[in-house]
Amino acid sequence: MDKALVMNEIDEILDTYCDGCFLKKHLSKDRGKTAAHNFCITHCTVGEHLKFLGEEMNKLIK
Repeated sequence: MDKALVMNEIDEILDTYCDGCFLKKHLSKDRGKTAAHNFCITHCTVGEHLKFLGEEMNKLIK
């Protein structure tokens, strides 16, 4: 994978799944942005995939 491909995939995922996410909005309102962000990274399958892609991007940069 090259960096451009990874970035395009990240952008596509964010646009498709994360923009307008009901859970993220609800958690941000009830518990704050930090709690919502934590949920997205640790419990959401989309967030887990984004985390994986971020790790792949770090490998490509090094």
